[in-house]
Amino acid sequence: MTMPKFLLPALAASLVIAACGETRTQRVATGALGGAVAGEVLADDPITGAVVGGVGGAVIR
Repeated sequence: MTMPKFLLPALAASLVIAACGETRTQRVATGALGGAVAGEVLADDPITGAVVGGVGGAVIR
């Protein structure tokens, strides 16, 4: 499966948004939400977007 070129910047933006939370749970939730929206809009795959955004939010401090 090839990733569309515009999906990477959208997922990067969800990681930036995920960094706004004060706790790890907040960062995971905002990352997953942002990733799901980006995944749905750009690639019609919100689950993968949510997973990538949530994982990104979990590893950002």
